[in-house]
Amino acid sequence: MELVEEVVIVGAGIAGLTTSLGLHRLGIRSLVLESSAGLRVTGFAFTTWTNAWRALDAVGIGHSLRQQHGFLDGGDHEVRCVRRKLLLEALEKELPDGTIRYSSKVVSIEESGYLKLVHLADDTIIKTKVLIGCDGVNSVVARFIGFKKPAFAGRSAIRGYADFKVNHGFGSKFLQLFGKGVRSGFLPCDDTTIYWFFTYIPTGQDKELEDNPTEMKQFVLSKLGNVPDHARTSVEITELDSITSSPLRFRHPWEVLWGNISKGNVSVAGDALHPMTPDIGQGGCAALEDGVVLARCLAEALKKELNVEGKEKEREEYKRVEMGLKKYAAERRWRSFELISTAYIVGAIQQGDGKIMNILRDAFLAKFLAGLLLKKADFDCGKLNIS
Repeated sequence: MELVEEVVIVGAGIAGLTTSLGLHRLGIRSLVLESSAGLRVTGFAFTTWTNAWRALDAVGIGHSLRQQHGFLDGGDHEVRCVRRKLLLEALEKELPDGTIRYSSKVVSIEESGYLKLVHLADDTIIKTKVLIGCDGVNSVVARFIGFKKPAFAGRSAIRGYADFKVNHGFGSKFLQLFGKGVRSGFLPCDDTTIYWFFTYIPTGQDKELEDNPTEMKQFVLSKLGNVPDHARTSVEITELDSITSSPLRFRHPWEVLWGNISKGNVSVAGDALHPMTPDIGQGGCAALEDGVVLARCLAEALKKELNVEGKEKEREEYKRVEMGLKKYAAERRWRSFELISTAYIVGAIQQGDGKIMNILRDAFLAKFLAGLLLKKADFDCGKLNIS
């Protein structure tokens, strides 16, 4: 079977659905290909800072999500812990029926004149004028435009989602502890639910944890150290199907600075572009920014009237899309570089287990790191408006 689409987005995650919704708001249809049978909610929740809320407001779903997630103490910043499931459902709900094609795994990409041929595992071939990869750290599209496989950061993360059924007692504060080789955090999503994470440096023995939620839970409890009772309880009451583990991967920042974020009529966004360690809570936020900027730049290119026909029209459309994606790349290149670099450095300092590092961090660097985090959160990706 062969289909023809104007814009194909690979991956129905945060970046993919935000891009699709941004394009929809601007009058452009896209097809989103998702390899899973339904929305994937791996990771359970993520911190949304001021920059993320500006992006959510730009695509028109900020208000509804605010009603479902409590405000956290973040000084002058709007900070909430958003459940990934609720975010993806909010994005999907605003898209026209048929926008997302589930169980559609991309196996290869091929050039065909000014078009790209996207080959799926079920032998479907989709022709498209624009191809956007939002397919995560193992992105097929990122490899197609020349990016290398993301590097292992030397750390792993165990994440969980706890439902207390009653008030959990955290109030509007989120708890973070770090040092001695580990880092943990507990963030309220609302009055009864907590998202928690635990990052650590794995040894050979720890690698078996990834497939065993029971052992993951026991490992975290044994390594938490002296934490408040309600934090420990968060881990203890977490259901086994609400615990996951994964290695932390990141793209070397110089790849983003010097590499091709776009190539002709192909580009990438989200973790396909800037996989980063979670130490400044900006991975999901940056994916939301990408979606707004990408939709705006693409719409500017696709909505211009052309006064030519035939092959000349195809060539002119291709050139305009190419320029639109180059504009997107220029807007996101330095931002991506900064976020990847800052996250890696903050993680190395926070999770360091050397005595000297611990003294320096506690005495001098804690305030500096907090300021750095807040500075990265004070970013505005702009509106969807196009000229």
